[in-house]
Amino acid sequence: MNKSSMRGIILSVTILLSITFIVIPSYAQEIDVSSIALEETTILELKNEQDQDINTFRIWVGSDYSFKSFKTEKGWVGEKTPQGVIVFTSSEPIKKGESVKFGVKTDKVSSGINWKALDGKDKQIDTGKVLPKELSKVVKNPDNVQIEENSGFSISAESIFRIVPEKPNVGSSIRVTGDKFGASQEFDFYIDAKKIGSFVTDKDGHFMTSMKIPEDQKADRADFIIKDKEGEEKKISIRIGEIENRIPEENIKLTIEGIPNIVHRGDLLEIFGTGSPGKGVSLTINSPDGEVIRTRTAEIDSKGNWEIEPLIVPLDRPFGKYTGVLSDGKTNKSISWTIESDKVIIITPTSLKFEPGETIKFNGTALPNKSIELTLEDPLGKEIFSDIIEIDESGIVEFEYPTLQSTAEGTYTLIATQEKNKEFIFVGLGELPKIPVNIEFDKSSYKSTETAIITVTGKASEVVSLLIIDPSDKPKGDVISIQLQPDGRGSYSLDLNGFASGVYSAVVSKGSAKSTEIFAVGLQVGSGEIDINTTKTEYHPGDSILVLGETSPNAILTISLIDPEGKEVKIVEESFSDKNGRISEEKFRIPSDAKTGIWTIHAKSGSNFDTVELDVRAVLEEGIIVSVLDNPDTYLGKSKTIQIFGVTQTVAIEIISSEGVEIDNLSIPASKAGEINLPWFVPAETEPGTYTIKVSDAFNFAETTFEIN
Repeated sequence: MNKSSMRGIILSVTILLSITFIVIPSYAQEIDVSSIALEETTILELKNEQDQDINTFRIWVGSDYSFKSFKTEKGWVGEKTPQGVIVFTSSEPIKKGESVKFGVKTDKVSSGINWKALDGKDKQIDTGKVLPKELSKVVKNPDNVQIEENSGFSISAESIFRIVPEKPNVGSSIRVTGDKFGASQEFDFYIDAKKIGSFVTDKDGHFMTSMKIPEDQKADRADFIIKDKEGEEKKISIRIGEIENRIPEENIKLTIEGIPNIVHRGDLLEIFGTGSPGKGVSLTINSPDGEVIRTRTAEIDSKGNWEIEPLIVPLDRPFGKYTGVLSDGKTNKSISWTIESDKVIIITPTSLKFEPGETIKFNGTALPNKSIELTLEDPLGKEIFSDIIEIDESGIVEFEYPTLQSTAEGTYTLIATQEKNKEFIFVGLGELPKIPVNIEFDKSSYKSTETAIITVTGKASEVVSLLIIDPSDKPKGDVISIQLQPDGRGSYSLDLNGFASGVYSAVVSKGSAKSTEIFAVGLQVGSGEIDINTTKTEYHPGDSILVLGETSPNAILTISLIDPEGKEVKIVEESFSDKNGRISEEKFRIPSDAKTGIWTIHAKSGSNFDTVELDVRAVLEEGIIVSVLDNPDTYLGKSKTIQIFGVTQTVAIEIISSEGVEIDNLSIPASKAGEINLPWFVPAETEPGTYTIKVSDAFNFAETTFEIN
């Protein structure tokens, strides 16, 4: 080959390489996303400066934050996913040179918002993170000179306050001082959900006031909150210590609480009381025949309080009247109670406390020959498992949930629902269980002329706080205190007269523990067409179903899940659309023993209705089925739920990156039903991308892929 030919080849290769690089577009520097912020509210502006159209814009925040609400420009539709991502879409894309703005509100001041832009085929164009700039406004001073200040709001990002002393105690007086709040305005001061007092700032937005921490405040970490009249707030978290330098009374009355007059099999009892500090107490429990069946002891602390370890009433405990004798060695106190049988669902854990890595087991009885829905919630109140199972003629209920060494410790709640009966069963992982606060309504939708009956449960005889949140996310009225009875139950009648039509939230709290329930007022049967859909068309046994759709605003709907034989497996009679007509119902799940075939979701409001079909593939026909579901981010980080069906004995689980690197390797036993529902926390150093999960037992193997964002 001569030199001339070689030069020609080199030139040709150079041209080809040049052409290759030219035809690959790059968008990295051609999408501009900026933002301005005021407290929890952020306005994002997306400018498209490249040739490719943008059809979808996704945003999300870190695990310590969450979105409360959002607004879009006309022509754009926003939807918040269960994973906390807001997806904005439009039939008219953003073309080159165009821009669009979105408004979002987070639960607290955000450190930045992550974003991703996609084209009409959901292909990623660009991604990034935008840091908000503090919003400012122009005002005039008395000399009519324009100056710039942070905001006209009473509370801004620059507002600060502190507590003196920095480590307060229960029952102590504190001094609260702050700066850069709204001038000459009144504010309320809270510890968690309890209002402690009010104060007014001076003309410079400064204040200094004194407050007292209540004697009944729990010695634990609490939120100290300053709120304005619009519900905006500023808060700091401080640990409150025990009462110091308090000389206890030598003769505190000997008392006992936590045992109601009527007790049922399977009940969890937290028994506590008061007595003379420094002494011990013993509780002896006698059967109806006078036989001693239990004796428990406890020490009385320096404040005169005592508490024994939680007790669970055995499923085989005979019915009848029981007596107990509480003694501190000097004084005796007698109590009595009756074990009755009017509970339909009686389920207990096989142990009150399990260790991480063990399988949590429950057993008991319910109505025979009827289905029962079982939902397991973690210590944060998040659903981690749910299933509908058929009870045979024996009425026996058995349920297992395997855990890992990394599974979060705390109190887990099994919610069992059969027809109109509902029971809450508590069990501890790594610690003994504590009865959490919970709230229930007698209905989920009311007329504005009705009264809502609210039932609250928690620890016996304690005082809990109830707050109603209106459709605009603002408190409606003051915090309501509810005294629970000796059986741990309390009720409140909420007069709905004057409530505007819409969807409300009720939050009950005690210290840092809280529970939220949604209810509707003044909704009507819809007059508009109903259009529903599901997030996918193919499901497996045990899969949850998210029903989305649109109809007329504030409309009551009845939504049903129907199997291939036409049987209604579950009915939600009082579902409803929001003020924008959007439908979002997540109370449905394919039973673990589901039949293969076409299942149906049916939604109806008045004479309007719509249906959507689901293709359910049974485990027996498919062998091992594995799926990975997204969970909302928590303070523990990102997590997934690994669902596996059709396995036996010990199951090996391997998670591998797209580069072939092993991320995690697990081994866990399957339940008797051949299932695994496993919460898996994504390692903190894991990069976003596509991952493969491989599952195998002694006989079969399966794998699938999933995304980590």
